[in-house]
Amino acid sequence: MSNTTGQLFRVTTFGESHGPAIGCVIDGCPPGIAIAEGDFAHDLARRATGRSRHTSARREADAVEILSGVYDGVTTGTPIALLVRNTDARSKDYAAITRQFRPGHADYSYWQKYGIRDPRGGGRASARETTMRVTAAVIARKWLRERHGVEVRGYLSRLGEHAPTGHDWAAVEANPFFWPAAGDVPALEAYMDALRKSGDSVGAEVTVVADGVPPGWGEPVYGKLDAELAAAMMSINAVKGVEIGAGFAAVTQKGSEHRDVMTPQGFRSNHAGGVLGGISTGQQIVVRTAFKPTSSLRLPVQGLDVDGNVVDVITTGRHDPCVGIRATPICEAMLALVLIDQALRHRAQCGDVGAVSPRVPGGG
Repeated sequence: MSNTTGQLFRVTTFGESHGPAIGCVIDGCPPGIAIAEGDFAHDLARRATGRSRHTSARREADAVEILSGVYDGVTTGTPIALLVRNTDARSKDYAAITRQFRPGHADYSYWQKYGIRDPRGGGRASARETTMRVTAAVIARKWLRERHGVEVRGYLSRLGEHAPTGHDWAAVEANPFFWPAAGDVPALEAYMDALRKSGDSVGAEVTVVADGVPPGWGEPVYGKLDAELAAAMMSINAVKGVEIGAGFAAVTQKGSEHRDVMTPQGFRSNHAGGVLGGISTGQQIVVRTAFKPTSSLRLPVQGLDVDGNVVDVITTGRHDPCVGIRATPICEAMLALVLIDQALRHRAQCGDVGAVSPRVPGGG
């Protein structure tokens, strides 16, 4: 089972949704980064459930314990172990489905692979695991910002059939949807209230961008920056599609439109999403990720049990009517983790190359 991401900045997560704790070990972190337990609170609160009526009612403390790798408030270069204890698990909610396979969930596939599964909240397949991705990325984002001026941020760009009517970064953190158009929020509230009452769910799309990434990051041909970004986003629970730049819209574009013309003043467009040949161009990195509708529903559905019998499956407990609503910090985290790993790999091989002329301004 692969629980580690990254080559030089390596993050290994462990734990289950309803176990005593979840955690991660970060190996290869550069020394000298100032880190305290309180530094993790902001991003973990952004990812957490129970902060609005539009997400699961589960409310975890999400207090991070630093077990190793930090001395006198700075990273030492040795493995960093971080632990978050589960404080609000209700395993009894899953008693009825212990021997059932929920359609659209990982129950059946885990059973087929391992011959055993943890049914409590999805076990290892639960979105609870993403807490540690966000935790590890707090350190990654700080290093990227301080060493390279890289800023990673994101927003919800689709909620079912709803799309933003405008874009204002200031609006994103001011509503529970990470939505970039404040005037749309009342309609989203009404939409989610009706969806929740119906017992159904819906999918969503998250867009994340990175500004300030210098040209040159990425390792062709099997370590391409965009390939690793796609793999990182696809590793998130419930993700079914990833686009870089124009993405699937490139299918209908002409080559004369899609190519990003370079001028001494900068690029005229960014259909490539900031990556050419698997290497960053200095433009804004743009990644869009599609999340499927939540499969855990209180609406009854026909399924199978572990003996192959047809049964009615009804999922109880606390679940998100749209997992994409709180996925923005998770997608940001995966973008940051890929970028720091690629930055360290670039430094290791090409640190002596320095700036190469001409350098086209990246812009936004």
